[in-house]
Amino acid sequence: MRDVETRPKRGEWIIVLTILFASLPLILGFALLIISSFSKDMVTNLSLSSFRPTIENWINVFQGRLAITGGIRQNILKITLNTLVVALGVSGIVTLISTLAGYSLSRMKFRGRKLMMLLLLMLHAFPGVALIVGVYLLYRLTFPQEPSFVRLYSFFYVVLARAALEIPMSVWLMKGFFDTIPWEFEWSGIIDGASRIKVWRQIMLPLIKPGILAVALFGFLAGWQDLIYVRTFLIDQTLATFIEANIEAEYSHMPLIAAAGTLYLLPTIMFFLTAQQLLLQGYSGGIKG
Repeated sequence: MRDVETRPKRGEWIIVLTILFASLPLILGFALLIISSFSKDMVTNLSLSSFRPTIENWINVFQGRLAITGGIRQNILKITLNTLVVALGVSGIVTLISTLAGYSLSRMKFRGRKLMMLLLLMLHAFPGVALIVGVYLLYRLTFPQEPSFVRLYSFFYVVLARAALEIPMSVWLMKGFFDTIPWEFEWSGIIDGASRIKVWRQIMLPLIKPGILAVALFGFLAGWQDLIYVRTFLIDQTLATFIEANIEAEYSHMPLIAAAGTLYLLPTIMFFLTAQQLLLQGYSGGIKG
């Protein structure tokens, strides 16, 4: 009798081939985008007959040129910095609030706790697009009268609004991680005279580092990839709105836009390649609660 349940090798190959076949359109699309970023013309089919290698597109992107002729330029470094500010802001707020709320829901019993958890699930079920009218109303009601604060306010508001969409699920994930830690660790700290905040910070947080990193990563990707909220509330451009605005512009050179799109994809690809195990822990550990 085997101690560990194993699956026949033939069955594994069938599953792998099925997943690869289902993912083929996605893989092909990304591959053509990356190849086009190094070509003088867009590569839109598998024959590669239109592929003429060049790195001019990448040079133009980093120089902020939107067309191969004329003087139309954008500060691509500033746009990338704007994207980073939004992504890091969303990640920081989501991580801070979800670790505090997850600990409270896991360790403390209070009136309305169950209702709060159900409401969090309901909030997560609503798509961001469905909430954007109400979010826009709040944006207008709190809009600053002082013109010099408008640009800063738009960053502040879009970070808060995007983080609010990620917090419900992140709280559930963090609650699941806190649930996996035995009460004895916390009791020993309290018996030694530590406060609940000190126990949370010095004992509990180090034990759930994979969960914190996973939530921070999800928050960063949500902020980096967002288009609708950034397009609606942010005055400055991010990489997503920059690409969206130039796809249909008459002066745009599409291989150059492909290079900008590849630049936009790089953090996501790097994160998923380097943090696969972390992401699996985030999902498997976080849903136990």
